Amino acid sequence: MNAALRRQSLILGLFALLGLSFVWLGNSASSDAVHELRGGTMGTSYSIKVVDIPANLTLQQLSQSTSALLNRLDRGQMSTYAPESELSRINRSPVGDVIPLSPEMNEVMALALDISALTDGAFDVTVGPLVNRWGFGPEDRRADRIPSEQEINALLSRIGSHHIEHDLQRSSLRKNSDIYIDLSGIAKGYVVDKVADHLDTYGISNYFIEIGGELRIRGYKPGNESWVPAIEKPVDTAPQVHNIFYARGEAIAVAGSGDYRNYFEADGVHYSHEIDPQTGMPVRNNLAGIYVIDHTAARADALATAFMVMGAEKAYALAESLDLAVYLITRDDEHGGFTDRHTTRFEHYLQPGE
Repeated sequence: MNAALRRQSLILGLFALLGLSFVWLGNSASSDAVHELRGGTMGTSYSIKVVDIPANLTLQQLSQSTSALLNRLDRGQMSTYAPESELSRINRSPVGDVIPLSPEMNEVMALALDISALTDGAFDVTVGPLVNRWGFGPEDRRADRIPSEQEINALLSRIGSHHIEHDLQRSSLRKNSDIYIDLSGIAKGYVVDKVADHLDTYGISNYFIEIGGELRIRGYKPGNESWVPAIEKPVDTAPQVHNIFYARGEAIAVAGSGDYRNYFEADGVHYSHEIDPQTGMPVRNNLAGIYVIDHTAARADALATAFMVMGAEKAYALAESLDLAVYLITRDDEHGGFTDRHTTRFEHYLQPGE
């Protein structure tokens, strides 16, 4: 996947220096009752913790089936790094051709375009050429990493979801101009959802799934204890816990975004990996990090990306209007440090529950 929009990593006590992170805090019950699958996928790592494996399913069988699913969704479909993935073939297809889509790609594209419309273009899967030019994508990084105004304007002519004609009913897509689609801002979340569906089909009802920081949580840890993810302090140092929240046994999805890991500085200017699709520039606002809780990780993933682009005030207003559970961390440039804010819906998860 494109490194440009990689954000959080890694849960469960291991932090990777990719972006915003979660960590699984505490477990007073016996660790023998928690089974874990670990590995690599989508240019990052995954950790899947399950509690209640059915008697007719071995951990090896679950590992093999999950690994096959992840490989198909990543290398076979969503990757911009794999030259024969479905997405790579779409990007190579001639302008104007009607391109048939797999059920998964059809579903992802529909959601991506919906979120683009919902956020007035703050989320846009065609932003890849700008991400690449700023040196955050799969292409080789250029010595002149900061593009000129003329370059940005030329690339902006290729950016915009209006260049995509998506037919949900016919499972097809048509590109109306020479665009490059990058699903990095939604694909990890979508794959997390598919892994959750996979576990559900086996009758597993207590789990904690993480891929590159995107989460799906259901049920409880051993001892009927809530899973407790932690929010990372948005500083570019050794990872620190900023706050915690409680899953409360509910089936939830969580995604976060931040600008304090994946960036570069030039002449004293901070350039974030989050690129505004409308200006072509890295975002420059006081929103340091944001967490979104939703019913699917794909939607939370895309919204977290959009909210970083929108900035704290617009993000908060939209989240409240949609009754979303969102936690924002903004920089307090006047006094130093950070200011926290959360929507009304997020308050529910700050309490441990029964």
